[in-house]
Amino acid sequence: METGTHISGRQGYPLKTILRFLGPGFLVTVGFIDPGNWATNIAGGSKYGYDLLWVITLSTVMLILIQHMAAKLGIATGKSLAVNMREYFPRPVAILLGITIVLACVATDVAEVLGGAIGFNLLLGIPLWLGALITVLGAIFLIISQRYHRLEAIIIGFLGIIGICYVIEIIIVKPDWAVLAPSLIIPKVDGSSIYVAMGILGAVVMPHNIFLHSNVIHSRKWGISEAEKKSLINYEKIDTTIAMLMGWVVNSAMIIVAAAVFARHGLAVESIEQASETLKPLAGPLAGLLFSVALVFAGVGSSVTSSMAEVNVITGFLGRPEDPRTLLYRIAAFITAIPTFMVILSGLDTFKILIFSQVVLSIQLPFTLVPLLILCRDRGIMAGFRSKTMEFTAALVVSAIVIALNIYLLYSTITGGA
Repeated sequence: METGTHISGRQGYPLKTILRFLGPGFLVTVGFIDPGNWATNIAGGSKYGYDLLWVITLSTVMLILIQHMAAKLGIATGKSLAVNMREYFPRPVAILLGITIVLACVATDVAEVLGGAIGFNLLLGIPLWLGALITVLGAIFLIISQRYHRLEAIIIGFLGIIGICYVIEIIIVKPDWAVLAPSLIIPKVDGSSIYVAMGILGAVVMPHNIFLHSNVIHSRKWGISEAEKKSLINYEKIDTTIAMLMGWVVNSAMIIVAAAVFARHGLAVESIEQASETLKPLAGPLAGLLFSVALVFAGVGSSVTSSMAEVNVITGFLGRPEDPRTLLYRIAAFITAIPTFMVILSGLDTFKILIFSQVVLSIQLPFTLVPLLILCRDRGIMAGFRSKTMEFTAALVVSAIVIALNIYLLYSTITGGA
């Protein structure tokens, strides 16, 4: 990973330094406002109104902890999660872990590209296969041709556009703030909404984002002293928290808009396409346009970050440098895009594709969370940055909850419903 901003070990948090550091967490944030999240958030808002907003708040708190641990691993060891797995786990275990995360990355990429394709279809009326091709080529071009910090700025710009679109949509739909405000923090769930609530909660902690964060954190330079690394970790906490909170705002906005438009009219929406079709006549053409624009940027942005995670995983497990100028890097970027485009080109039902991608992530997630916790708790690997008892216990509880939710969702999907 190309290095850049240098963080010294001096005390204090000058605003200028904080602003220079912001970035790695925002790349991760794009990943949990992907089409899978759009689908679950829209379904939750349209069926249960504002009742499930608290799930977004809870999941964001959980995500901040897990992503912070991934970034801290990268800072403390100077290596990504993929490289640490290759070096510290037995070879057969490392190979298994590598295979599972590559498959999960490909499944994630399928969902991200599909979101971009649907966005282009809704915005420009072009076929899904052409929208997918534009999304794939755009993501590969941005990854291979741009310097990291320029790419980071582009992704932050994408997030800004998505956020602005949803802020305007909220203004248009005029939600009931008195009703929704308590729902942000007060849990409310019953037998009919538990499945969707678990889907929203279980989808935010994504394997490729954990690998990605442990790697892109290296874009910020640090010294070899413990004080300098501690300083970097403190800035990382600020970056991660701000970025995850932005994701919380966007995900909450998705539920709010769906509740204010669809639930208000008694319409249960099951797909992104259906949401777009019914949004225009109920909230006006501008709301429909903003919805499509936000989806395009979310699809392309998340495709970029999922492809970056794929390449990092491949180079990390193979013990090769992650350098966009190398042949392996470029070949990996193109090869991992082929399955994605072929799946979408096959003409399979888009809703089934999204479900299948989430099933793959559900199966892989324990193979990412468990090794992360083991590595972060190992004093020989982390030295003075080893996870303390409170952090480790909290992460253990979060991991157990997320894994249990994903197992339940996987079971429900296989058996045909909740």
